[in-house]
Amino acid sequence: MSPQKNIRLSLPSKGRLETGALEFLSESGLQVFKPNPRQYLAELPALSDLGVIFQRPGDIVVSVKQGSIDFGITGLDMLMEKDGADGDILILHDALGFGRCALTLAVPETWKTVTDVPSLKAYSASLPSPLRVATKFPFLTERFLNQHNIAHSLISAEGTLESAPTIGYADMISDLVSSGQTLLDNRLRPLPDGVIQRSQAVLIANRNALQTRPEVLEMARRLLEYIEAHMRAKDNLLVIANMRGENPDVIAQKIFTQTNVGGLQGPTISPIAVRDGSAGWHAVTVVVRRDHLPQAISELRLIGGSGIIVSPITYIFEEEPPRYKAMLGVLGLG
Repeated sequence: MSPQKNIRLSLPSKGRLETGALEFLSESGLQVFKPNPRQYLAELPALSDLGVIFQRPGDIVVSVKQGSIDFGITGLDMLMEKDGADGDILILHDALGFGRCALTLAVPETWKTVTDVPSLKAYSASLPSPLRVATKFPFLTERFLNQHNIAHSLISAEGTLESAPTIGYADMISDLVSSGQTLLDNRLRPLPDGVIQRSQAVLIANRNALQTRPEVLEMARRLLEYIEAHMRAKDNLLVIANMRGENPDVIAQKIFTQTNVGGLQGPTISPIAVRDGSAGWHAVTVVVRRDHLPQAISELRLIGGSGIIVSPITYIFEEEPPRYKAMLGVLGLG
């Protein structure tokens, strides 16, 4: 990383979270360029003043909290585990839409009487010694078990946790669960009310850097601009249809009688120069929610639309990113 790049973004260095972060940023127009896969430094050409460094998710929280890194993308689970959601760290975006999982209590399938947290408490009370719970999230797990008055001792573990009950160094586990297939393969069962922390990827920043360094505040705006415009766009499509009508106002009134083709503020209606000289043709352009596309096509046909074209949208920019405005409010700068 070149010395002049004193604004830094930290990304996860491995696993599904790294893959998800790189794909998400690329789709947002913020492709990360990493000259050497073994290096932990990278470039982000779309934001040339921002340097990129790769770290473990937990180290990202610590670095942003301490202020050595300005921005980070990590899991909400790790943020809460490291007790990072405090005055030193500000969450800029709490729902990036990837890395979804849940820190969950899981017990062996052979524990037939343990079906939920209350029955786990009753079972633990019948044992001669506290339950041994293997986990990589001691803070969150301890807090949850204490809240439910379950006697326990935590077993700190690295690597695969699912084998802990089989090997015998723990009775049960507290681990991240996405699909649950790994638990099933290891004859473990998640407790339905044993979800300790739901998680997905979040964008975080150092609060002091935002308040004292104007260039970091501006970079926060630019990051949120790209991210929010992309996330808003990916759920929508651009639909263009030819429609006959006396004038744009007449066509607009037809459109406003329908539910799914109103656009963001309204349709864009432009005259069409037709080869045969026939008058009254207009092009109608609207933004349509992706999951409402079939209904939108039917509605356009119903009011005379034809030659319908559907295109993906890369960005939908608002006057100012809503989460940026919210951030300014939290910082007392709004």
